[in-house]
Amino acid sequence: MKGKITAVLSALVLGLLAGPAFADVSVKMEKVAGGLTHPIAMRVPADGTKRRFVVEQRGVVQILKADGTLAAEPFLDLRSKLIHLKPRFDERGLLSIEFHPKFKENGKFYAYYDVSVPDNIDALDVFLWYSHIATLSEFTVSKSDPNKADMASERVLYTAAWPQFNHNGGDMHFGPDGMLYVSQGDGGYADDYGIGHDKVTGNGQDVNTTFGKILRIDVNSTQGKMQYAIPKDNPFVGKKDHREEIWAYGFRNPWRFSIDMGGKHEVFVGDVGQNSYEEVDIATKGGNFGWRVKEGTHCFDYTKPNNHPKSCKTAGLIDPILEYNNCDNVKPCKGISMTGGYVYRGKHKAWDGKYIFGDWSTDFGNPDGHVFIATAAGKKWTMEDVKVTNMEFKRFVLAFAQDDEGEVYVLTSATTGPSDNKDEIYRIAP
Repeated sequence: MKGKITAVLSALVLGLLAGPAFADVSVKMEKVAGGLTHPIAMRVPADGTKRRFVVEQRGVVQILKADGTLAAEPFLDLRSKLIHLKPRFDERGLLSIEFHPKFKENGKFYAYYDVSVPDNIDALDVFLWYSHIATLSEFTVSKSDPNKADMASERVLYTAAWPQFNHNGGDMHFGPDGMLYVSQGDGGYADDYGIGHDKVTGNGQDVNTTFGKILRIDVNSTQGKMQYAIPKDNPFVGKKDHREEIWAYGFRNPWRFSIDMGGKHEVFVGDVGQNSYEEVDIATKGGNFGWRVKEGTHCFDYTKPNNHPKSCKTAGLIDPILEYNNCDNVKPCKGISMTGGYVYRGKHKAWDGKYIFGDWSTDFGNPDGHVFIATAAGKKWTMEDVKVTNMEFKRFVLAFAQDDEGEVYVLTSATTGPSDNKDEIYRIAP
């Protein structure tokens, strides 16, 4: 009890230091699509067509046309390749797509998805114990149909044997530098410990693995046996026992992240916490964001995950711009699983530069997701609850999206798993 009281008091003090409290922000949820199955990403390529490509976790990418209707046939269908998904809850599947900056000219796009461990894999421990193989592939659009992917064009760029079914990350964005940024979770299970985790430091702090990282790669070139190249200005190029793909590290499960389309084009990462604290980071080149030394701004002990030590080795660690309490262990609270969002750059100027994000739910068994708006207040940001005025918003908040005009969308589900076609996407409007 004493530990919980101390944690709550600490959170209150941090909140006071971060800036003043704000009243709820009132919004309307404008439905733009329904009849979907677990939509976990939406992308708008810069090709002038205004098509919105909706990623369904079950392995399908649907085209949401400019008139608001779904195309009759999917753009991409990877269901035959995916690992079998658990209908009640799963964190695997088709996790994101991203379009090449020159998509209009070259027709290239990228998909991140999970397949089964093959029977002929050489590593016996992977065959016996690991969950799946994470796969990043390049595809091109069909030459005969702009609304269809050419399945025969697949070029596998990257694979990783994943220890557990969870903490996959799997989000992707091209930066203004033309490089592809990819989020990777710490390998799964809990506390960054167990099969497939570094026993001494955990994967988040192990710079010789891609787990628990934001990666930055050049998909326009190859290097040695790799189907991509390492950008020469990546922070760990040439360093022994470092994965040179790493751009930032110390993350638990950066499930969704984004790159600000305006401002300084900063990288905003929603990192899902363990049992006590959820966080948002602005990732930087070579930055160490703490996991598993810290959970949010609090020291962390993986052997006693609910009891946070008073001190730890924090030198070189970067604190999040904001955190909030996880309902599993600390009250009052906002939710149980951070869902990263986007910096608003749309028509409503009062929101310009604010970060819109959310939480999956306050309870695992009930759809009680929330949307928040955060405002810069020095190094720390403040966050405000969003109040939906035009409907009863009882949904699981899976992800957020942004169109080419800077408007932000929330992707929602009525269920905990990819099991029906009753899920919806809303545009967030004042």
